[in-house]
Amino acid sequence: MSGNIKKIAELAQTSKSSVSRVINNNGYVSADVRERVEKAIASINYHPNAGARTLRGSPSRLVGVLLPSLDVPFFGILAHSIEQAFFALGYQTFICSTAESQDREQAYVGMLLAQRIDGVIVASSRQEVDPFTPLRDRNIPMVAIDRPMPGLTDVCVHVDNHYGGTLLAKHLIELGHREIAIISTPRHSEPMIQRVNGACAALAEHGLKPVQIAYGNEHNLGAGRRLATKLLQKTPRPTAIIGTSDTAAIGAMHAAVDLGINVPGDLSIAGFDDIPEASYVLPRLTTVSQPTRKIGERAVHRLHQMMSGELELAVEDRLPLKLVVRQSTAKI
Repeated sequence: MSGNIKKIAELAQTSKSSVSRVINNNGYVSADVRERVEKAIASINYHPNAGARTLRGSPSRLVGVLLPSLDVPFFGILAHSIEQAFFALGYQTFICSTAESQDREQAYVGMLLAQRIDGVIVASSRQEVDPFTPLRDRNIPMVAIDRPMPGLTDVCVHVDNHYGGTLLAKHLIELGHREIAIISTPRHSEPMIQRVNGACAALAEHGLKPVQIAYGNEHNLGAGRRLATKLLQKTPRPTAIIGTSDTAAIGAMHAAVDLGINVPGDLSIAGFDDIPEASYVLPRLTTVSQPTRKIGERAVHRLHQMMSGELELAVEDRLPLKLVVRQSTAKI
């Protein structure tokens, strides 16, 4: 192990003690040093103490949670519900924000293995599962959330994102809208792709196509605002916008205000997730509500079953969605 620490320190151009602090998540290191160490760990595919968990023979009562971002309200709520549920079961939780970075994913996997975790809950918007395969190869129990991750784990807790997209499109069609645009960000996110596909399928059933699909690369209000601003300045202007997340939709509402467009009088906007802000913005946002807290709690339940040896078969829990109609959509 000391040889690996030395090599990582050399690659990261830092001290061995700083490397140790990053690996053990113990003590202060600057963000710059941490990033260099994480990249060095990923570059040599380092997984310290991988066999210690088995050698020790007793559970660590430690679990890991790998999420794309804690800045996104959906994942923040998810992380909170998971941590609370594990605490009630007597587990300590390492919550890791991967920022959709493969280097960070690999580094966090190495650090979680070093902590001799008993199990992991994984969410990744990207298709690639390679950074997580060391967990699978060491038979660490894993539950996927937000989307299935075949080849990594057969246990998943999620919602039917395609169906959710159809709910939004059908609602707007029933209100008389025919010029419907979609804003979706981040572009590579599998759940977002499914929501777009669902909306397009519902439109096609009525002989319609989106007037435009605008894609972004960030998952925040600013991205939704920028995408909607460009879209709303084009002619002909859509009468309705579907945001594949509430943050995208709320960003679109800000764009409409900037351009002097009345919502819902001149433009209907709908989102997806039903984050707390959806019922506080004005007008209150029409959205597809997914049971975020229940997703987290069910994932904890499934992982606890796996760690206890009570669950050995493939399980896919698909929790229900519902359309919540508020003030941001209206008849044309």
